[in-house]
Amino acid sequence: MLGLGIPVFEPWLWSLMFVMIRIGAAFIAAPVFGATAVPLQVRILLAGAIGVLVLRATPIEPPAEVMALTTLLMIVQEVLVGLALGFIIQIAFAAPLIAAEAIAGSMGLSFASAVDPQNGTSTTALGQFMSIIMTLLFLSLNGHLILADMVVRSYESLPPGAAWLAPAQLQAIAMFGSFIFMAGLLLALPVGFVLLCLNLIVGMLSRSAPSLNLFAIGLPSSLLVGLVALAIAFPAMGDLMVNIVTEALATSERLVMGR
Repeated sequence: MLGLGIPVFEPWLWSLMFVMIRIGAAFIAAPVFGATAVPLQVRILLAGAIGVLVLRATPIEPPAEVMALTTLLMIVQEVLVGLALGFIIQIAFAAPLIAAEAIAGSMGLSFASAVDPQNGTSTTALGQFMSIIMTLLFLSLNGHLILADMVVRSYESLPPGAAWLAPAQLQAIAMFGSFIFMAGLLLALPVGFVLLCLNLIVGMLSRSAPSLNLFAIGLPSSLLVGLVALAIAFPAMGDLMVNIVTEALATSERLVMGR
């Protein structure tokens, strides 16, 4: 088939390579697995290990011809399904970043930025902190294991060759994006409301006493009040982040099961 001249090993190797396409695409799009700090060799080894489990659990029929148009279409199908599974969970990790950008801008911490180890881009220090908390919550809820299990089970409900996503499933992915914007707003709402009240108070002080140096009063007070409000509201924010991870995993499972 591949021209290696090994009749026994060659079909199994082609089946493993074909199965690894969906698994590798899911790991590229998913958080933790798709982080820039994770070497490419580790992703390939994980995809190969899970691919062996898939071949043992589910009979997979790869395309007979390697260089054919139907094979290319099946590969595109596998990539789309894998990216959809990982992208849903990756969207969930955007909610704390949205909240952190809003809070940091109100507190005056938008200038304090660092490199996010998840995606390799620059983000605020508060956004990096919330991203690390989100990652730890994802791992504590066994999200990485649930994701691997969903990828394995996807071969039963979305077998190769019939894995095109239905319009209802694509709509569910788009609607989940709107849920993440709402979740980011809810995460930023407690601290943002307190900072809004502080800005109103500082504005009234500036009108009643124009000689006050607002820059010397407003920035330290907004930073102090923001940190106190963040410390008080963080337990509730943690519970909301747990709900976000749970909803992301549930949405991925609905995509896999087709309902």
